[in-house]
Amino acid sequence: MKATIWHNPACGTSRKTLAILEESPGVEVAVIEYLKTPPTAAKLAQLYRDAGITPQQGLRLRGTDAAERGLPDASDAEVLAAMVAEPVLIERPVVETEKGVRLCRPQDVVREIL
Repeated sequence: MKATIWHNPACGTSRKTLAILEESPGVEVAVIEYLKTPPTAAKLAQLYRDAGITPQQGLRLRGTDAAERGLPDASDAEVLAAMVAEPVLIERPVVETEKGVRLCRPQDVVREIL
């Protein structure tokens, strides 16, 4: 099975999620450091749709100015545009497999799609 993780190596939860993926037999992991290679708005929209969450639910509030900017109450398009412009606003990690997509907070959520 292939798994893609949108990863931030500075994030403990992201590192723990990646470790679960790497330790899972038969899982081929593709790592995308989203701060260096941000997803497009269309890709983010697809990931959140497939995860069953809104872009607002995928918004990183801690350590960002998202709340001060009113992003939790902004439209999907506005949130996605802000995330593309400033990938630090993307909550991490997001993992995609053939079984689905999850925002893996806590990291054990990734097991649902393995």
